[in-house]
Amino acid sequence: MAISRTGLRPDPGSFRDPANRVYHLGEDVLRGLDERAAAEWRALVGSDFFPPLLATGKVCGTEAVDPALVGGEGWAAVLRHERIPFVSHPYEWSFGMLRDAALLHLEILRAALPAGFTTKDGSAYNLQWRGTEPVFIDIGSFTPVRAGEPWAGYRQFCQTLLYPLLLGAHLGLDFQPWLRARVDGIEPDQMRRLFGGVRRLLPGVPTHVHLHGAMQRGNAGASTADVRNQLRAAGYSHELALATVRGIEKLVRRLRRRPAASHWVDYQRTCGYTAEDRAAKERFVTEALTAGPPARLVLDLGANDGRYARLAARHADYVVAVEQDPAVVDELYRTLRAERERRILPLVMDLTDPSPGGGWRGVERASFADRAAADVVLALAVVHHLAIGRNVPLPEVVDWLAGLAAPGARVVVEFVHPEDPMARRLLANKPEGLFPDYRREEFERLLTGRGRIADRLVLPSGTRTLYRVTADA
Repeated sequence: MAISRTGLRPDPGSFRDPANRVYHLGEDVLRGLDERAAAEWRALVGSDFFPPLLATGKVCGTEAVDPALVGGEGWAAVLRHERIPFVSHPYEWSFGMLRDAALLHLEILRAALPAGFTTKDGSAYNLQWRGTEPVFIDIGSFTPVRAGEPWAGYRQFCQTLLYPLLLGAHLGLDFQPWLRARVDGIEPDQMRRLFGGVRRLLPGVPTHVHLHGAMQRGNAGASTADVRNQLRAAGYSHELALATVRGIEKLVRRLRRRPAASHWVDYQRTCGYTAEDRAAKERFVTEALTAGPPARLVLDLGANDGRYARLAARHADYVVAVEQDPAVVDELYRTLRAERERRILPLVMDLTDPSPGGGWRGVERASFADRAAADVVLALAVVHHLAIGRNVPLPEVVDWLAGLAAPGARVVVEFVHPEDPMARRLLANKPEGLFPDYRREEFERLLTGRGRIADRLVLPSGTRTLYRVTADA
Protein backbone atom coordinates (compact mmCIF):
# COMPACT_ATOMS: atom_id res chain seq x y z
CA MET A 1 0.00 0.00 0.00
CA ALA A 2 1.43 3.37 -0.97
CA ILE A 3 2.09 5.80 1.81
CA SER A 4 1.75 9.53 1.30
CA ARG A 5 4.99 11.45 1.47
CA THR A 6 3.21 14.17 3.44
CA GLY A 7 4.89 14.50 6.82
CA LEU A 8 8.27 13.00 5.80
CA ARG A 9 10.71 14.17 8.46
CA PRO A 10 14.51 13.75 8.42
CA ASP A 11 15.86 12.37 11.68
CA PRO A 12 17.89 15.17 13.36
CA GLY A 13 20.53 12.65 14.44
CA SER A 14 21.14 11.25 10.94
CA PHE A 15 23.27 13.55 8.84
CA ARG A 16 26.93 12.68 9.41
CA ASP A 17 27.13 10.04 6.66
CA PRO A 18 26.09 11.63 3.32
CA ALA A 19 25.68 8.17 1.75
CA ASN A 20 22.45 7.55 3.66
CA ARG A 21 19.89 9.30 5.81
CA VAL A 22 17.09 8.24 8.15
CA TYR A 23 13.57 9.65 7.88
CA HIS A 24 10.32 9.27 9.80
CA LEU A 25 7.00 8.95 8.01
CA GLY A 26 4.15 8.28 10.42
CA GLU A 27 5.15 5.08 12.24
CA ASP A 28 7.67 4.13 9.54
CA VAL A 29 11.43 4.51 9.98
CA LEU A 30 13.00 4.82 6.53
CA ARG A 31 16.58 5.06 5.32
CA GLY A 32 17.56 6.53 1.94
CA LEU A 33 20.70 5.14 0.26
CA ASP A 34 22.79 6.67 -2.51
CA GLU A 35 23.98 4.56 -5.48
CA ARG A 36 27.07 3.22 -3.73
CA ALA A 37 25.27 2.52 -0.45
CA ALA A 38 22.48 0.76 -2.37
CA ALA A 39 25.02 -1.52 -4.07
CA GLU A 40 26.59 -2.27 -0.69
CA TRP A 41 23.15 -3.08 0.74
CA ARG A 42 22.52 -5.60 -2.04
CA ALA A 43 25.89 -7.21 -1.34
CA LEU A 44 25.11 -7.21 2.38
CA VAL A 45 21.82 -9.08 2.09
CA GLY A 46 23.50 -11.58 -0.24
CA SER A 47 26.28 -12.30 2.25
CA ASP A 48 26.45 -15.30 4.56
CA PHE A 49 26.84 -13.35 7.80
CA PHE A 50 24.12 -10.67 7.61
CA PRO A 51 20.86 -12.67 7.26
CA PRO A 52 21.55 -14.65 10.48
CA LEU A 53 22.08 -11.37 12.35
CA LEU A 54 18.70 -10.19 11.07
CA ALA A 55 17.03 -13.47 11.95
CA THR A 56 18.33 -13.44 15.53
CA GLY A 57 17.43 -9.78 16.07
CA LYS A 58 21.01 -8.65 16.64
CA VAL A 59 20.53 -6.03 13.95
CA CYS A 60 17.24 -4.17 13.58
CA GLY A 61 14.62 -5.59 11.26
CA THR A 62 15.17 -4.12 7.79
CA GLU A 63 13.61 -4.54 4.35
CA ALA A 64 13.85 -2.76 1.01
CA VAL A 65 10.76 -0.74 0.04
CA ASP A 66 9.63 1.45 -2.83
CA PRO A 67 12.01 4.45 -3.19
CA ALA A 68 8.94 6.55 -3.97
CA LEU A 69 8.30 6.64 -0.19
CA VAL A 70 10.96 9.34 -0.01
CA GLY A 71 10.54 10.50 -3.59
CA GLY A 72 12.20 13.77 -4.46
CA GLU A 73 15.11 13.20 -2.09
CA GLY A 74 17.25 11.59 -4.80
CA TRP A 75 17.99 8.26 -3.13
CA ALA A 76 18.75 5.16 -5.21
CA ALA A 77 17.13 2.80 -2.69
CA VAL A 78 15.04 3.03 0.46
CA LEU A 79 14.94 0.69 3.46
CA ARG A 80 12.31 0.36 6.16
CA HIS A 81 13.53 -0.41 9.69
CA GLU A 82 11.69 -1.73 12.69
CA ARG A 83 10.79 1.02 15.14
CA ILE A 84 12.70 0.90 18.44
CA PRO A 85 10.17 1.25 21.30
CA PHE A 86 12.10 4.03 23.06
CA VAL A 87 15.30 5.67 21.86
CA SER A 88 17.89 6.11 24.63
CA HIS A 89 21.40 7.54 24.78
CA PRO A 90 24.58 5.83 26.06
CA TYR A 91 24.90 8.28 28.96
CA GLU A 92 21.56 6.93 30.19
CA TRP A 93 22.83 3.34 30.35
CA SER A 94 24.39 1.48 33.25
CA PHE A 95 27.86 -0.08 33.17
CA GLY A 96 26.45 -3.50 32.32
CA MET A 97 24.32 -2.07 29.54
CA LEU A 98 27.25 -0.25 27.93
CA ARG A 99 29.40 -3.37 28.23
CA ASP A 100 26.79 -5.60 26.59
CA ALA A 101 26.26 -3.04 23.83
CA ALA A 102 30.02 -2.99 23.20
CA LEU A 103 30.14 -6.79 23.06
CA LEU A 104 27.31 -6.91 20.52
CA HIS A 105 29.10 -4.38 18.32
CA LEU A 106 32.28 -6.47 18.44
CA GLU A 107 30.38 -9.70 17.79
CA ILE A 108 28.84 -8.19 14.66
CA LEU A 109 32.20 -6.89 13.46
CA ARG A 110 33.81 -10.28 14.12
CA ALA A 111 31.13 -11.91 11.96
CA ALA A 112 31.46 -9.28 9.21
CA LEU A 113 35.24 -9.31 8.67
CA PRO A 114 35.62 -12.90 7.36
CA ALA A 115 32.78 -12.15 4.92
CA GLY A 116 34.66 -9.12 3.56
CA PHE A 117 32.67 -6.44 5.40
CA THR A 118 33.47 -3.98 8.16
CA THR A 119 31.67 -1.08 9.84
CA LYS A 120 32.47 2.53 9.06
CA ASP A 121 31.48 3.58 12.56
CA GLY A 122 32.10 2.32 16.08
CA SER A 123 29.79 4.64 17.99
CA ALA A 124 27.69 3.60 20.96
CA TYR A 125 24.87 5.56 19.32
CA ASN A 126 24.69 2.81 16.68
CA LEU A 127 23.02 0.59 19.27
CA GLN A 128 19.63 0.70 20.92
CA TRP A 129 17.55 -1.58 23.14
CA ARG A 130 14.52 -3.83 23.08
CA GLY A 131 14.12 -3.97 26.84
CA THR A 132 17.40 -5.48 28.02
CA GLU A 133 18.39 -6.80 24.59
CA PRO A 134 20.83 -4.60 22.64
CA VAL A 135 20.28 -4.21 18.90
CA PHE A 136 22.53 -2.71 16.21
CA ILE A 137 20.60 -0.09 14.24
CA ASP A 138 23.05 1.56 11.81
CA ILE A 139 22.64 -0.62 8.73
CA GLY A 140 24.29 2.11 6.66
CA SER A 141 27.52 1.55 8.59
CA PHE A 142 28.29 -1.77 6.87
CA THR A 143 30.75 -1.48 3.98
CA PRO A 144 33.17 -3.79 2.13
CA VAL A 145 36.60 -3.91 3.75
CA ARG A 146 39.67 -3.01 1.70
CA ALA A 147 43.14 -4.55 2.01
CA GLY A 148 45.35 -2.78 4.49
CA GLU A 149 42.48 -0.72 5.86
CA PRO A 150 42.21 -0.45 9.67
CA TRP A 151 38.82 -0.48 11.34
CA ALA A 152 37.48 2.99 10.63
CA GLY A 153 35.24 2.81 13.69
CA TYR A 154 38.02 2.02 16.17
CA ARG A 155 38.42 5.58 17.48
CA GLN A 156 34.66 6.01 17.97
CA PHE A 157 34.46 2.64 19.69
CA CYS A 158 37.20 3.64 22.12
CA GLN A 159 35.75 7.07 22.83
CA THR A 160 32.10 6.10 23.30
CA LEU A 161 32.35 2.49 24.56
CA LEU A 162 35.76 1.24 25.66
CA TYR A 163 37.02 4.35 27.48
CA PRO A 164 33.82 4.79 29.54
CA LEU A 165 34.08 1.12 30.52
CA LEU A 166 37.73 1.56 31.55
CA LEU A 167 36.74 4.53 33.74
CA GLY A 168 34.18 2.40 35.55
CA ALA A 169 36.19 -0.82 35.80
CA HIS A 170 39.60 0.62 36.70
CA LEU A 171 38.79 3.89 38.49
CA GLY A 172 35.28 3.26 39.84
CA LEU A 173 34.01 6.40 38.10
CA ASP A 174 30.50 6.81 36.70
CA PHE A 175 30.96 7.38 32.96
CA GLN A 176 27.55 8.93 32.34
CA PRO A 177 28.56 12.58 32.94
CA TRP A 178 31.57 12.16 30.63
CA LEU A 179 29.49 10.86 27.73
CA ARG A 180 26.73 13.39 28.28
CA ALA A 181 29.25 16.24 28.14
CA ARG A 182 30.59 15.28 24.70
CA VAL A 183 28.55 13.61 21.99
CA ASP A 184 31.75 12.24 20.40
CA GLY A 185 32.93 10.66 23.64
CA ILE A 186 36.15 10.79 25.67
CA GLU A 187 39.35 11.78 23.85
CA PRO A 188 42.53 9.67 24.24
CA ASP A 189 44.41 12.67 25.67
CA GLN A 190 41.84 12.97 28.47
CA MET A 191 42.25 9.29 29.28
CA ARG A 192 46.03 9.51 29.16
CA ARG A 193 46.05 12.08 31.96
CA LEU A 194 43.91 9.80 34.15
CA PHE A 195 46.00 6.71 33.53
CA GLY A 196 49.54 7.72 34.43
CA GLY A 197 52.01 6.02 36.78
CA VAL A 198 51.15 2.44 37.70
CA ARG A 199 47.72 2.91 36.12
CA ARG A 200 49.42 2.80 32.73
CA LEU A 201 49.68 -0.99 33.14
CA LEU A 202 46.02 -1.70 33.83
CA PRO A 203 44.34 -4.04 31.30
CA GLY A 204 43.61 -2.30 28.01
CA VAL A 205 45.34 0.95 28.95
CA PRO A 206 48.79 0.49 27.32
CA THR A 207 47.37 -0.40 23.90
CA HIS A 208 44.06 1.42 23.65
CA VAL A 209 44.89 4.59 25.59
CA HIS A 210 48.62 5.35 25.41
CA LEU A 211 49.56 3.64 22.14
CA HIS A 212 46.35 4.79 20.50
CA GLY A 213 46.98 8.37 21.61
CA ALA A 214 50.59 8.25 20.44
CA MET A 215 49.56 6.93 17.03
CA GLN A 216 46.97 9.68 16.67
CA ARG A 217 49.55 12.33 17.47
CA GLY A 218 52.10 10.72 15.16
CA ASN A 219 49.67 10.57 12.25
CA ALA A 220 48.01 13.91 12.84
CA GLY A 221 49.25 15.20 9.48
CA ALA A 222 48.67 12.00 7.51
CA SER A 223 45.64 11.31 5.36
CA THR A 224 43.53 8.18 5.67
CA ALA A 225 45.04 6.94 2.39
CA ASP A 226 48.56 7.47 3.79
CA VAL A 227 47.76 5.44 6.91
CA ARG A 228 46.14 2.70 4.82
CA ASN A 229 49.20 2.49 2.57
CA GLN A 230 51.53 2.31 5.58
CA LEU A 231 49.52 -0.52 7.09
CA ARG A 232 49.37 -2.41 3.81
CA ALA A 233 53.14 -2.10 3.43
CA ALA A 234 53.57 -3.38 7.00
CA GLY A 235 51.55 -6.51 6.17
CA TYR A 236 48.27 -5.53 7.86
CA SER A 237 45.62 -8.06 6.81
CA HIS A 238 42.06 -9.21 7.43
CA GLU A 239 43.46 -11.83 9.78
CA LEU A 240 45.25 -9.22 11.87
CA ALA A 241 42.13 -7.06 11.91
CA LEU A 242 40.09 -10.02 13.12
CA ALA A 243 42.66 -10.83 15.80
CA THR A 244 42.51 -7.22 16.98
CA VAL A 245 38.72 -7.36 17.30
CA ARG A 246 38.95 -10.63 19.22
CA GLY A 247 41.50 -9.06 21.56
CA ILE A 248 39.24 -6.07 22.27
CA GLU A 249 36.31 -8.44 22.81
CA LYS A 250 38.33 -10.48 25.32
CA LEU A 251 39.28 -7.29 27.16
CA VAL A 252 35.68 -6.00 27.33
CA ARG A 253 34.43 -9.35 28.65
CA ARG A 254 36.91 -9.11 31.52
CA LEU A 255 35.92 -5.60 32.56
CA ARG A 256 33.81 -5.48 35.71
CA ARG A 257 32.48 -2.60 37.78
CA ARG A 258 32.57 -3.28 41.50
CA PRO A 259 29.12 -2.32 42.87
CA ALA A 260 29.32 0.95 44.78
CA ALA A 261 27.70 1.27 48.20
CA SER A 262 24.24 2.75 47.78
CA HIS A 263 21.37 3.46 50.16
CA TRP A 264 18.94 2.98 47.28
CA VAL A 265 19.96 -0.62 46.45
CA ASP A 266 18.03 -1.81 49.52
CA TYR A 267 15.34 0.86 49.41
CA GLN A 268 12.34 -1.46 49.20
CA ARG A 269 13.31 -3.01 52.54
CA THR A 270 14.18 0.27 54.28
CA CYS A 271 11.56 2.68 52.88
CA GLY A 272 9.08 2.09 55.69
CA TYR A 273 5.97 0.90 53.85
CA THR A 274 3.74 -1.44 55.83
CA ALA A 275 2.46 -4.60 54.18
CA GLU A 276 -1.01 -2.99 54.09
CA ASP A 277 0.36 0.16 52.44
CA ARG A 278 2.24 -1.85 49.82
CA ALA A 279 -0.77 -4.03 48.95
CA ALA A 280 -3.09 -1.01 48.69
CA LYS A 281 -0.56 0.85 46.54
CA GLU A 282 -0.18 -2.07 44.14
CA ARG A 283 -3.94 -2.40 43.78
CA PHE A 284 -4.30 1.31 43.06
CA VAL A 285 -1.53 1.27 40.44
CA THR A 286 -2.98 -1.83 38.78
CA GLU A 287 -6.42 -0.23 38.61
CA ALA A 288 -4.91 2.92 37.11
CA LEU A 289 -3.04 0.90 34.47
CA THR A 290 -6.22 -0.91 33.46
CA ALA A 291 -8.59 2.07 33.72
CA GLY A 292 -8.17 3.08 30.08
CA PRO A 293 -6.92 1.76 26.75
CA PRO A 294 -3.82 -0.47 26.93
CA ALA A 295 -0.75 1.72 27.25
CA ARG A 296 1.91 1.68 24.56
CA LEU A 297 4.47 3.47 26.75
CA VAL A 298 4.70 3.75 30.53
CA LEU A 299 7.30 5.86 32.32
CA ASP A 300 8.21 4.69 35.82
CA LEU A 301 10.03 7.62 37.43
CA GLY A 302 12.18 6.69 40.41
CA ALA A 303 11.84 3.00 39.56
CA ASN A 304 14.36 1.68 42.09
CA ASP A 305 14.31 -2.14 41.91
CA GLY A 306 11.61 -2.18 39.23
CA ARG A 307 8.74 -3.43 41.38
CA TYR A 308 6.16 -1.19 39.72
CA ALA A 309 7.83 -1.33 36.29
CA ARG A 310 7.22 -5.09 36.33
CA LEU A 311 3.62 -4.51 37.38
CA ALA A 312 3.19 -1.99 34.55
CA ALA A 313 4.71 -4.38 32.01
CA ARG A 314 1.79 -6.76 32.58
CA HIS A 315 -0.57 -4.13 31.21
CA ALA A 316 1.53 -2.15 28.69
CA ASP A 317 3.56 -2.68 25.55
CA TYR A 318 6.72 -1.07 26.93
CA VAL A 319 8.00 0.45 30.18
CA VAL A 320 10.91 2.84 30.65
CA ALA A 321 12.15 2.57 34.24
CA VAL A 322 14.12 5.68 35.23
CA GLU A 323 16.35 5.72 38.30
CA GLN A 324 19.11 8.13 39.38
CA ASP A 325 21.54 5.69 41.00
CA PRO A 326 23.74 3.86 38.42
CA ALA A 327 24.33 0.95 40.82
CA VAL A 328 20.59 0.43 41.27
CA VAL A 329 19.98 0.57 37.51
CA ASP A 330 22.81 -1.89 36.87
CA GLU A 331 21.35 -4.33 39.40
CA LEU A 332 17.90 -3.96 37.83
CA TYR A 333 19.34 -4.43 34.34
CA ARG A 334 21.21 -7.60 35.26
CA THR A 335 18.11 -9.04 36.93
CA LEU A 336 15.82 -8.19 34.01
CA ARG A 337 18.35 -9.50 31.49
CA ALA A 338 18.55 -12.80 33.34
CA GLU A 339 14.75 -12.93 33.07
CA ARG A 340 15.00 -12.16 29.30
CA GLU A 341 12.68 -9.19 29.84
CA ARG A 342 12.15 -7.27 26.59
CA ARG A 343 9.38 -4.89 27.71
CA ILE A 344 11.27 -2.94 30.41
CA LEU A 345 14.13 -0.58 29.62
CA PRO A 346 16.05 0.63 32.72
CA LEU A 347 17.77 4.01 32.39
CA VAL A 348 20.09 6.13 34.55
CA MET A 349 18.82 9.68 34.98
CA ASP A 350 18.63 12.36 37.65
CA LEU A 351 15.04 13.59 37.48
CA THR A 352 16.11 17.08 38.55
CA ASP A 353 18.59 17.14 35.67
CA PRO A 354 16.98 15.04 32.91
CA SER A 355 18.80 14.51 29.64
CA PRO A 356 18.71 17.70 27.56
CA GLY A 357 18.92 17.93 23.79
CA GLY A 358 22.52 17.56 22.65
CA GLY A 359 24.88 17.41 19.73
CA TRP A 360 24.57 19.60 16.65
CA ARG A 361 22.17 22.49 17.26
CA GLY A 362 20.99 20.77 20.43
CA VAL A 363 18.69 18.39 18.52
CA GLU A 364 21.03 15.67 17.24
CA ARG A 365 20.26 13.76 20.45
CA ALA A 366 16.70 14.40 21.58
CA SER A 367 15.96 15.45 25.15
CA PHE A 368 14.16 13.10 27.51
CA ALA A 369 11.07 15.31 27.46
CA ASP A 370 10.95 15.21 23.65
CA ARG A 371 11.13 11.40 23.68
CA ALA A 372 8.57 10.86 26.44
CA ALA A 373 4.87 11.44 25.51
CA ALA A 374 3.85 8.48 27.66
CA ASP A 375 0.39 6.96 27.92
CA VAL A 376 0.94 6.41 31.65
CA VAL A 377 3.38 8.22 33.94
CA LEU A 378 4.13 6.62 37.32
CA ALA A 379 5.61 9.05 39.86
CA LEU A 380 5.52 6.98 43.03
CA ALA A 381 7.37 8.21 46.14
CA VAL A 382 9.27 10.74 44.07
CA VAL A 383 7.54 14.14 44.48
CA HIS A 384 8.87 14.76 48.01
CA HIS A 385 12.43 14.00 46.87
CA LEU A 386 12.11 16.62 44.13
CA ALA A 387 10.19 19.27 46.07
CA ILE A 388 11.90 18.96 49.47
CA GLY A 389 15.11 17.06 48.82
CA ARG A 390 16.09 19.08 45.72
CA ASN A 391 14.15 22.32 46.30
CA VAL A 392 12.13 22.14 43.06
CA PRO A 393 8.97 24.28 43.49
CA LEU A 394 5.87 22.12 43.72
CA PRO A 395 4.15 23.84 40.73
CA GLU A 396 7.24 23.06 38.63
CA VAL A 397 7.10 19.40 39.66
CA VAL A 398 3.45 19.10 38.62
CA ASP A 399 4.04 20.92 35.32
CA TRP A 400 7.00 18.66 34.53
CA LEU A 401 5.05 15.48 35.21
CA ALA A 402 2.18 16.67 33.03
CA GLY A 403 4.62 17.54 30.27
CA LEU A 404 5.88 13.95 30.10
CA ALA A 405 2.35 12.64 29.45
CA ALA A 406 0.62 12.49 26.09
CA PRO A 407 -2.70 14.39 25.89
CA GLY A 408 -5.36 12.45 27.79
CA ALA A 409 -2.76 10.18 29.39
CA ARG A 410 -2.89 8.89 32.96
CA VAL A 411 -0.52 10.23 35.60
CA VAL A 412 -0.29 8.17 38.78
CA VAL A 413 1.41 10.21 41.46
CA GLU A 414 2.08 9.74 45.16
CA PHE A 415 2.10 12.66 47.58
CA VAL A 416 3.99 12.10 50.81
CA HIS A 417 2.42 14.27 53.52
CA PRO A 418 4.66 16.63 55.54
CA GLU A 419 4.07 14.53 58.67
CA ASP A 420 5.28 11.31 56.99
CA PRO A 421 8.55 10.02 58.54
CA MET A 422 10.39 10.27 55.21
CA ALA A 423 9.19 13.84 54.61
CA ARG A 424 10.13 14.81 58.19
CA ARG A 425 13.60 13.39 57.64
CA LEU A 426 14.04 15.50 54.51
CA LEU A 427 12.59 18.62 56.16
CA ALA A 428 14.93 18.22 59.14
CA ASN A 429 17.84 19.09 56.83
CA LYS A 430 16.19 22.28 55.58
CA PRO A 431 15.65 25.71 57.17
CA GLU A 432 12.36 25.85 59.04
CA GLY A 433 9.47 27.28 57.04
CA LEU A 434 11.21 26.85 53.68
CA PHE A 435 8.31 24.92 52.13
CA PRO A 436 5.06 26.51 53.38
CA ASP A 437 3.18 25.37 50.24
CA TYR A 438 4.16 21.73 50.55
CA ARG A 439 0.67 20.64 51.59
CA ARG A 440 -1.76 18.06 50.27
CA GLU A 441 -4.43 20.69 49.56
CA GLU A 442 -2.03 22.78 47.48
CA PHE A 443 -0.81 19.70 45.61
CA GLU A 444 -4.40 18.77 44.69
CA ARG A 445 -5.06 22.33 43.52
CA LEU A 446 -2.04 22.15 41.24
CA LEU A 447 -3.10 18.77 39.87
CA THR A 448 -6.54 20.05 38.95
CA GLY A 449 -4.86 22.84 37.00
CA ARG A 450 -3.21 20.30 34.70
CA GLY A 451 -5.89 17.63 34.45
CA ARG A 452 -8.76 15.86 36.17
CA ILE A 453 -8.31 13.85 39.36
CA ALA A 454 -10.06 10.61 38.42
CA ASP A 455 -9.25 8.71 41.62
CA ARG A 456 -7.44 9.10 44.93
CA LEU A 457 -6.48 6.84 47.81
CA VAL A 458 -5.02 7.57 51.23
CA LEU A 459 -2.79 4.63 52.15
CA PRO A 460 -3.63 2.81 55.41
CA SER A 461 -0.73 4.50 57.22
CA GLY A 462 -2.54 7.82 56.67
CA THR A 463 0.52 9.83 55.60
CA ARG A 464 0.60 9.17 51.85
CA THR A 465 -2.02 9.77 49.15
CA LEU A 466 -2.13 8.31 45.65
CA TYR A 467 -3.79 10.11 42.75
CA ARG A 468 -4.78 9.07 39.24
CA VAL A 469 -4.97 12.16 37.05
CA THR A 470 -6.15 12.35 33.46
CA ALA A 471 -3.88 14.88 31.78
CA ASP A 472 -5.45 17.71 29.84
CA ALA A 473 -5.77 17.05 26.11
